[in-house]
Amino acid sequence: MSATLIQPAIILVRPQLGENIGKAARAMLNFGLTDMRLVAPRDGWPNPAAGPAASGADRVLDEAKVFDTVEEAVANCHNVYATTVRNRDMPKPVVTPREASAQMHDQIAAGRRPGILFGPERSGLTNDDVALADTILTVPVNPDFGSLNLAQAVILTAYEFHHRTDVTPAYQPSHPEGVASKEELLGLMQHMETELGKRGFFRSEERRETQVRTIRNLLQNANLSAQEVRTLRGIVKSLTRDPFER
Repeated sequence: MSATLIQPAIILVRPQLGENIGKAARAMLNFGLTDMRLVAPRDGWPNPAAGPAASGADRVLDEAKVFDTVEEAVANCHNVYATTVRNRDMPKPVVTPREASAQMHDQIAAGRRPGILFGPERSGLTNDDVALADTILTVPVNPDFGSLNLAQAVILTAYEFHHRTDVTPAYQPSHPEGVASKEELLGLMQHMETELGKRGFFRSEERRETQVRTIRNLLQNANLSAQEVRTLRGIVKSLTRDPFER
């Protein structure tokens, strides 16, 4: 099987509310995941409450597979993670979503399918559920308040998995065309200083140097684009033009 066709199976074990299934589907599709598996949903399937909560992630709901048991849901998975915040006192490795995502990408590259178990909203996974997993996946939350709802848990793991291959730059400049060159910026500064000098802005020669530096810092810190520099120079020119000049 091609690694490009494999993705983690998001397995919701005994989910209780259709709304939460829909929200989980929305969280999945936000990050390109579509393999949803439902184990014995309490209110049956399909659930009319899931669609509105999915906010357009209908593909995930339409393709969701329903199983009677966790064993059946994980049957074609090679590596299974169980999400839990409780210490289960089981001899299993424990990873964060970030580490799990790295492992899952390696598994997929090797042609293996990972699966992630998420427990019911009220009680979470049972020990018998966790016993079927290879690894425990725990989100490092506030130790005094470790309450995550189902969709939050899904979106955290889905985000970390997607983030491993995301090519979005960590920093994107506010001006796609780039900031103004120093030559353009200095031209604006000198233009403003000349016109301000003509109109008596610098009332004291003793303070002139400090005032010029303040203006230059203000313009420098504005991170102006070349177009914005040209616009400001046009404004200065317009404000200083002789009113009788055409």
